[in-house]
Amino acid sequence: MDFNLTHARHDPTHCLAPGLFRSLKRGDRKKLKLDVTYQYGEGEQARFIGFEPLGADDMRLLQGLVALGGPQGIILTPEPTAEIPKQLRLFLEPKFDAVEKDALVVRESITKLLAEIGLTDGGDNIKSIRASLVRMSNVTVMVKRGTQQASFHLMSHAFDEADGRLFACLNPRIAEAILGRRPHTRIEMAEVPKLRTDPARLNPQRNCRWM
Repeated sequence: MDFNLTHARHDPTHCLAPGLFRSLKRGDRKKLKLDVTYQYGEGEQARFIGFEPLGADDMRLLQGLVALGGPQGIILTPEPTAEIPKQLRLFLEPKFDAVEKDALVVRESITKLLAEIGLTDGGDNIKSIRASLVRMSNVTVMVKRGTQQASFHLMSHAFDEADGRLFACLNPRIAEAILGRRPHTRIEMAEVPKLRTDPARLNPQRNCRWM
């Protein structure tokens, strides 16, 4: 079914954590790692840890997946029975309070995903997207609120080699924002393809407001 993606309902923590996404120079991904802690609210914090830093290209891809999750996201319950959902849940690695939380799966072709974020489906872009998916799937998110804590990967993903479809699983925190179970930040998707530099792409998300 065709639809027009006007906006993404994103989790504010993933939008506002300073340094979670940054402008990177050539070679930075080989030299640097990701370890960002964001304090918010009263006694609440989120820590993001990864083997590589995340750049504006990763942020752009995540925005596209979050936007697609609005009209076509599939809820991934704690105990899926089908093989691909079980695989996605396993790779997401929810722990502690996140064990019983729903995640959200986006099933889409890479070509469609590239189009939604303003890119062509050339070989270099497909290679870049696949690398970005691996990078973000290796980021661990640890959330604490008082004595409560939850842990999960930023996302997980799988490819269906039979039809070339991508399955991207968004973590419970993002899922709750998309589903209206917690406050969200609205990102206007019409602006995403127009932004040509890393600072231009990063600033709107940093400056976005709570909804």
